Amino acid sequence: MELTEEQRNFTAALEDFCRREVTTRGETHDPKLYRKMAELGWLGLSLPEEFGGGGAGAVELCLFLETTAKAMAPIGGFATSIIVAAAYERFGTPLQKQVVLKGVAGGSVESIAMSEPEAGSDVANLSCRAERRGDEFVVNGQKTWCSNAHFADRILLVARTSGRPGEHAGLTMFQVPAGAAGLRVSGIDTMGGREVNDLWFTDCVLSADAVVGQVGQGWRQLMAGLNAERLILAAVMLGTAQRAFDDVVAYVKERRQFGRPIGSFQVLRHRLADLATEIECARLLVYDTAAKVDRSPATVLPRESSMAKLKATETARRVTLDAMQMMGGYGYATEYDMERLVRASIVSTVYGGTSEIQREIIAKTYGLAEAATPAG
Repeated sequence: MELTEEQRNFTAALEDFCRREVTTRGETHDPKLYRKMAELGWLGLSLPEEFGGGGAGAVELCLFLETTAKAMAPIGGFATSIIVAAAYERFGTPLQKQVVLKGVAGGSVESIAMSEPEAGSDVANLSCRAERRGDEFVVNGQKTWCSNAHFADRILLVARTSGRPGEHAGLTMFQVPAGAAGLRVSGIDTMGGREVNDLWFTDCVLSADAVVGQVGQGWRQLMAGLNAERLILAAVMLGTAQRAFDDVVAYVKERRQFGRPIGSFQVLRHRLADLATEIECARLLVYDTAAKVDRSPATVLPRESSMAKLKATETARRVTLDAMQMMGGYGYATEYDMERLVRASIVSTVYGGTSEIQREIIAKTYGLAEAATPAG
């Protein structure tokens, strides 16, 4: 995709900032660096100007995400924050928009609580319940795999207000402040350290004005945000794949075996040529989808957004694993960044809708529904 001069200048400024400010060691989220980006206006890049944002489109957002991921910038709270901000932009009250959108532009971190032990890909099976009692809702239940909830300012909760698990109807979004009474956040140890959490709600009382959107319309509201969520995750993994590729190319040019650089061996040259081609295919798909979103922001693009997420995450996984193999033991050592890139890419094919779910969605857009089981 051909970038405008403004987009090229923006990317160049971001790359320069990352070269000066970013180290690839330490936590996945650095509050100090995050505040610097907020002061430069980058965290609110795609948010409306009236809330302190830049009013930019999906293409610019993808450029920001790809560039910062390639630089391994420790801004792990951004992806969830901008996904949550998009939900408030569509469905929030004026006051909620003022608080959340201005907050995100200013450096606050948002989290979302949707998955449960028995409801991951099957969102309709949510059972965490918010019972209405007068002008309040009382929440009880468990959420899991909640990214960044341990340092977020607020959590966007999806809970059941009516109906039974297995039904899409009856889901509602709520704004939950960090530290709310009746909420316990417990970290989950993973390959990447502490990035996700269990949330336990025990008689957690929320006022009626905590509802985001309409009561019982949470499923419809979630579906309206699919373009944003999948594009965001795809752009991050596009940057991750490019970083892994750049690092391994630099390595094979320097590493010598049998008297010459290992990059001169045909088996590696051809493998790298294939990886470069796959990355470029993913990039074209991601930015083509982003351009379609910019042309028609209200249109849901299930096929294109699922294709972008599927292609970018699967490409990142292939690139990082192949790069680790080409680097040998050094690719596995924590002294180098490759092992961290591998961990990030592997989980990307799981969160935000697994690769299997993306394939199922794509297939359905072609009218390929699963056949009903014959009665017998």
